[in-house]
Amino acid sequence: MTTTDRRGVLRTGAGLVAGGALAAGCSAAGADAPPSSATPSPRAPHATATPLAAPAPRAFPRQPAQITHGPRDRPRVALTFHGQGDPALARALLTEAERHGARVTVLAVGTWLDEHPELARRILDGGHDLGNHTQRHLAVNTMSEADARSEITACADRLRRLTGSIGTWFRPSRAPAASPLVARLARGAGYPHVLSYDVDSLDYTDPGAPAITRKILAEVRPGSVVSLHFGHPGTVTALPGLLTELDRRGLHAVTTTELLS
Repeated sequence: MTTTDRRGVLRTGAGLVAGGALAAGCSAAGADAPPSSATPSPRAPHATATPLAAPAPRAFPRQPAQITHGPRDRPRVALTFHGQGDPALARALLTEAERHGARVTVLAVGTWLDEHPELARRILDGGHDLGNHTQRHLAVNTMSEADARSEITACADRLRRLTGSIGTWFRPSRAPAASPLVARLARGAGYPHVLSYDVDSLDYTDPGAPAITRKILAEVRPGSVVSLHFGHPGTVTALPGLLTELDRRGLHAVTTTELLS
């Protein structure tokens, strides 16, 4: 083989390797691409990364099908957040909780995960619980069986695709507790318990940080499950003082899984 022939072979081989790499990259992008025809956002590569080995739902034999609180004889409380709204506020709240050594539970709305899929990883990477708050945050207790099932399973599917798990908890949307039908559908989807709460912060009414803090501190006690929301600036502002006062009372904010374990 002449020098000219060897150069031609090398050029041909390099072209085949480059072409193969390009084809493999296009194939991987196609496999991970979202079902929507919209142009992927800059965060898409992070959002479609390999799913985490996220915790699956657990059955707690001593707990009822609908859980409103944990054991009253342990100095722990669970701050639970309805996952929806401005992602910047969600990140700020998670960061503030972690700065105080607290862990929380986030019940995510499916459409919110569709818009901000990277937040599923952010929540789990912070050591927090992540669960299902239905796909569209509609009044699930008033729906037909087929529609209610779809709301639960659609959000579960998004969680599974993003994290490898359907999430550790299910909470019905627009209701403090699930109807018997919704509770049955949640069990069928893989959630042994429905997560309710015994303290409603009413932060979604935007009463201001002092009012949020007063409402919670007036009602919270060992084992409490507190309902809060992402997407409200007053909640973020209230969190540092709330956590400081809980610590002063000897109450540590943990995930719901830790609360019940």
